[in-house]
Amino acid sequence: MMQRGGRDRLRRPPVERGAAWLVAHGNRRLRYLGAVKNNAWLHTRAAALNLRTLVNLGLTRTDDAWPLVPAVA
Repeated sequence: MMQRGGRDRLRRPPVERGAAWLVAHGNRRLRYLGAVKNNAWLHTRAAALNLRTLVNLGLTRTDDAWPLVPAVA
C-alpha cells in the first residue's frame, strides 16, 4: 500500500505549477477593490493561461474552426 506522502508527492507538482503561473509577473496581490472585479480578473487570467497552454499544444485556427493538432516532437 502506498503511503500518503507518496501519493501527495505525485499530485502536488502540477498543482503548484498552476498556482505559480497565476501569480507570475507581479500578480501576487489583488489589483482591484471588490470581490466581483477580482473574481473577473482571476477568471480572465486563468482563461489566458489555458489558451496559452492549448496554443503550445498545437491549437490552430483553420476555416473558422479551432482543431487541436498535436505538435510533432
